[in-house]
Amino acid sequence: MRHFRKSLALLATCALLQVGTAHAQDASTKIVANPLELTIHFHFRDKYVYTENWPVEKKAAEWTGIHVKNVASLATSNSRDAFNLLMASGNLPDIVGGDVTGGLKDDFIRYGMEGAFQPLDDLIAEHAPNLKKFFDEHPVVRQTISAPDGHIYFIPYVPEGEYSRAWFIRKDWLEKLGLKEPGNVDELYTVLKAFREKDPNGNGKKDEVPYFAREPIEAVRLINMWDARVSGSERYGDFMVENGKIVHPWTTPNYKTGISKVAQWFKEGLIDTEIFTRGARDREYMLGNNIGGMTHDWFASTSNYTEALKDSVPGINFAPMLPPKTVSGKRFEDSRRATVQPAGWAISYSNKHPVETIKYFDFWFSEKGRILSNWGIEGVNYDMKDGKPLYKDSVLHNPKPVNAQMWEIGAGVPRGYWASYPSEEQWTNKMALDGIAMYRKEPGLLQPEFTGVSMDAKERATYDKYWPSLLTYMTEMQQTWVLGAQDVAASWDVYQARLEQLGLSKVIKVMQTAYDRQYGKN
Repeated sequence: MRHFRKSLALLATCALLQVGTAHAQDASTKIVANPLELTIHFHFRDKYVYTENWPVEKKAAEWTGIHVKNVASLATSNSRDAFNLLMASGNLPDIVGGDVTGGLKDDFIRYGMEGAFQPLDDLIAEHAPNLKKFFDEHPVVRQTISAPDGHIYFIPYVPEGEYSRAWFIRKDWLEKLGLKEPGNVDELYTVLKAFREKDPNGNGKKDEVPYFAREPIEAVRLINMWDARVSGSERYGDFMVENGKIVHPWTTPNYKTGISKVAQWFKEGLIDTEIFTRGARDREYMLGNNIGGMTHDWFASTSNYTEALKDSVPGINFAPMLPPKTVSGKRFEDSRRATVQPAGWAISYSNKHPVETIKYFDFWFSEKGRILSNWGIEGVNYDMKDGKPLYKDSVLHNPKPVNAQMWEIGAGVPRGYWASYPSEEQWTNKMALDGIAMYRKEPGLLQPEFTGVSMDAKERATYDKYWPSLLTYMTEMQQTWVLGAQDVAASWDVYQARLEQLGLSKVIKVMQTAYDRQYGKN
């Protein structure tokens, strides 16, 4: 990557000579007087690429004068492979972006420090007022994406809102059995036992599955009832911070208790016997067959089932409820929207127009750019009413989900942009909105989020050496315990010793160093 640094120094000098050709963004959003084409490699969700044919991209080009042309392969079906091949080639387009499994944040930072991507701090300060304002008002976002050398190398996709998932329960089953909504862990146990034993679906069979889940992160969510955390973030098995110290939630005494209790509930038939294997279609199967009683899942999508199944499952009322209080009397929600998604875009070392490019990035954080990136095209996808964009009925009542419709036109894709929760609210049903409002009213409900750390090359090497094996082992033991193949109490000390052998303390050490540097010891 040494050639990146030499090229970067040369191009930075050239850029200073070209500033005069760019025009400050005015009310019309024009960035350049004459059309300017920039190339982009933007592969995302393993099957999409950035395209100049998107209506959103065409409108952005019309408003800014900057035309972005895709160079990512249309034939590649793996976004990670596409990114890795690009970086290995060393022949980078003007802009590199997108998202991959596991995220691109660490890659942007790593390659940025090696010289492949340009540091954006000065460019933002001098030429990107919307981005500067955003980072000033959201300092945790700046901290989260800052590299160990203190620079910013990419503009991220930033979600908006707090609550993502909730506990859902068959309230019609509660009513049928004369039970109240469970308010604590003991009441939850009583409810799940009743779901299993008292035939709430009325078919005369003991086929009810009290707790089910379709995602690995939700398979052991019930450990929350014993004050244990599933993850420090929305990423499965992530670290967390306790009193300024990096800790893994699957190593704590609360986890030991929680996973033991979950194993006992599994043995009693209160948890789906195939909870680790059913996968993404689990909600459809459990609710469509009128056998699932409770889960923890996304507000918006899960709230749709009551309406969608009202004809095939008469009387179904699968609705959100507050988290039951834990054994210590706490009530908390362990899932939240991420502060920053590990996706976005960066300016490559070979970009000869960094000023114009950062202004283009800045456009997407302007009022017009933000509406465009969230709602699409005025008059086609939305109308302005009382100064606010509102989706057209043709969008809201389309058989396709609204977010899928937006992706097709280039809105809501993981470029560096700031998502707007009001756009999502417009296609979220009343049950979900009422549930979110209920969660918001509960004081102190959300657990703190671990927003990750940026490691230098030596720290990253240690992390990459040990962490994959550690996560694999912890995941395997988690399933082993829940399925009853081993007793938690009898194997806990061996588990802890094995974690040490696999290098957990080494991983914690480098992450703590990175955390203190990035966020400050206080």
